[in-house]
Amino acid sequence: MRGLNYNHLYYFWVVAREGSVIGAAKVLFLTPQTVTGQLRALERTLGGRLFAPAGRGIALTELGHTVFGYAQEIGRLGSELQAAVTGRSVDRPLPFRVGAVDALSKVVVQRLLAPALALDRAVQLSCREGPLEELAADLALHKLDLVLADTPLAADLDLRAFNHLLGESGIAFFAAPALRECHPEPFPEVLGRVPLLLPASRGALRGAIDHWLDRHDIRPHIAGEFDDSSLMKSFGKAGVGAFASPSVVADDIARQYGVALLGATDDVRERFYAISTERRVRHPAVAAVAERARTELFA
Repeated sequence: MRGLNYNHLYYFWVVAREGSVIGAAKVLFLTPQTVTGQLRALERTLGGRLFAPAGRGIALTELGHTVFGYAQEIGRLGSELQAAVTGRSVDRPLPFRVGAVDALSKVVVQRLLAPALALDRAVQLSCREGPLEELAADLALHKLDLVLADTPLAADLDLRAFNHLLGESGIAFFAAPALRECHPEPFPEVLGRVPLLLPASRGALRGAIDHWLDRHDIRPHIAGEFDDSSLMKSFGKAGVGAFASPSVVADDIARQYGVALLGATDDVRERFYAISTERRVRHPAVAAVAERARTELFA
């Protein structure tokens, strides 16, 4: 593209990364007016707006998302060029920044991300947990490459992101062996006898479990509610109560936590989504996660 000023492109990349002109100006040691002027010059060259107002801040337009992807790749190639001409190795790891909703089973998350670590090139994985809204905001600011969630991102959040359904699973219930021995009742009636540890009521899975229990006329004693699935399983392992987890990883859960399977049902389904800023996934690690999930884990 003739006339492209790569300084302007770099300033644009910093604004997109920082999420604001003011934040970028501080990083670049420039005035906000100067950064804005550089952005306007780049927009004139490219023939369109790169940012649009979004609440109290700004968000990338469709053109902005496209340009940001190219800016990332140009930056990577520039680093490799410098390494090549100075004789340094260019085999640097591919950054892969993932956010996982805290309610997700960590065993499922690990299984989902495993293909990304098996790529032909080295991958540097960075994981964090949190509420979906918080992770989605960081995704929009390009601080994350992927968000794993059990619900799609709501359209009213006004964030440019795309939901990719990876698959779904029934659920299984587990209890510590000693607790199971004290309650030999058949499944699902046993769930009305043992204390139950359930996901927090604000989650999608909790509503489905409550409805299923009600349909089977089971009135459980709820011993605990948890936002964090790993903490719930830890209490379950200690014998505090029975807990639910996706049946697709039932064997892994039983082995990892030393618990016994009470029973499973496909009438309650938990869905798993990959949320990204790309309608058509180009990031190789994200593509590997999506492909393996659909062809193997949830096949």
